[in-house]
Amino acid sequence: MRLATVRTADGRVTGAVVEDGTAYLLPGGDTVGDLVRSGLERALDVGGRALSGRGTPLSSVTLELPYRPPAVRDFVTFESHVEGVRRSVDGATGVPAAWYDAPTFYFTNPHALFGPGQPVQRPRASRALDFELEVGAVLGAGGSDLDEESAHRAIFGYTIVNDWSARDLQSREMKVGLGPAKGKDFATSIGPWVVTADELEPHHTADGFLDLDCRVAVNGNPIGQDRLSHMRWTFAQMVAYASRDSLVVPGDLLASGTTGGGGCLAELWGRRGRQEPPPLEPGDEVTITVEHLGTLSARVATEP
Repeated sequence: MRLATVRTADGRVTGAVVEDGTAYLLPGGDTVGDLVRSGLERALDVGGRALSGRGTPLSSVTLELPYRPPAVRDFVTFESHVEGVRRSVDGATGVPAAWYDAPTFYFTNPHALFGPGQPVQRPRASRALDFELEVGAVLGAGGSDLDEESAHRAIFGYTIVNDWSARDLQSREMKVGLGPAKGKDFATSIGPWVVTADELEPHHTADGFLDLDCRVAVNGNPIGQDRLSHMRWTFAQMVAYASRDSLVVPGDLLASGTTGGGGCLAELWGRRGRQEPPPLEPGDEVTITVEHLGTLSARVATEP
């Protein structure tokens, strides 16, 4: 089931979206966040009952930020991305030996979130704006020191994530040795909806990876393509690691990190030794499409 936050003429409501582009509005006033926190079983029951009602074409409503997670952890799980982007951001080559130890992550800003189609402002001091093609797992349960089986069961669903990055700011500030701050905290786009985990179970490989096609384009021009199964760690392993000696809670969003194969511009800049394709400019539109998860698009705002 695809759970979305939609704005109609009567206000903001939750909708269950089906493949033909119809949204069935959920009764009772539950938000997507409410359904995430109440768990997958109840969400499927509420959404299933909504499908017996009257549908509304997506063309007649506006998709908004699906929900607001209490925390956003962004991992780095694609080896080819690490190798390429280090050259352009850090001026280094290869992959650090420590990367292979565990699924490393950083916390990004849960207050600077943008929904589908919502313009994103380039930071005033940046001239090297980039996108990042990612997939995020949405937790429907929490806990500490989860094993992988419990971590897998804790996943409510998945959504597309675009971790916008100001590479020039990021490159400078990371020389201090403390991971990205102003190069990252200005914007993260998620959406267009949350796809419940049951829909994606058939797309897991035997060793637990989600095998989905991931693509990104700028102004309609294809830039990158990769398989989500090229992650080094599964989402269950990421959730378990995040909970180690700590706590994850329902609603937390754990992003995969950027895919390889041109999942961001900086990877290509590092491999080519020049900024080609060029950094994003005001008016540029980034479109990310992930198999079975949908399409997330947004423009760089033209006005400050």
